[in-house]
Amino acid sequence: MFFGSGDLTSKLAQFLLSLPAVLWAISFHEFCHGYVAMRLGDPTAKLDGRLSLNPLDHIDPVGALFLLLFRFGWAKPVPINPSYFKHPKRDMAFVSLAGAAGNLLTAFVCIQLVKFFPFLFQNYALQQFMLIMIYMNVGLAVFNLIPIPPLDGSRVLYAFLPNKWLHIFYELERYGMFIIFALVLLGIIPRIMNSLMGFVLSLIY
Repeated sequence: MFFGSGDLTSKLAQFLLSLPAVLWAISFHEFCHGYVAMRLGDPTAKLDGRLSLNPLDHIDPVGALFLLLFRFGWAKPVPINPSYFKHPKRDMAFVSLAGAAGNLLTAFVCIQLVKFFPFLFQNYALQQFMLIMIYMNVGLAVFNLIPIPPLDGSRVLYAFLPNKWLHIFYELERYGMFIIFALVLLGIIPRIMNSLMGFVLSLIY
């Protein structure tokens, strides 16, 4: 397939605007995991140098590529040691939700900036960047809340599972990424995400 020079320029501009949005989304997501874990008593992320907003500390090349191309992806997981927590199941759920909460907070702040200070975003490139920041962060939050291991949503689900069902959770964890890729290829995850993103965006708008 051949692209005109205008198409190529547009795609390059979109890529360049998406790159800082991706780096922020994954860095803040992982920072929030580590920060909440530290507040709950686990210093592992801090000791490992992951309590940071430096993208180089968090980036997973494949996950970042997915985020650039498909608006959902993942980063290198922040190390968490639940043995430090007073209430391991509950606290792990809080830590897992923190990443998505950070992304939704980013999207909310971007929306408020555009809403209350529109004169700052009269430049077309800035408008596009803010749109990308909003959709990128909402997409990362929604994707990570899907309750399939190793995504964050599975850790929240784990907190509510009866002990007799935990063996199913651990078995699923071994094949989680294969299940996710299969659901992506079948178009199931994109369809679910489109609906959920629309719902989330309507709430934060």
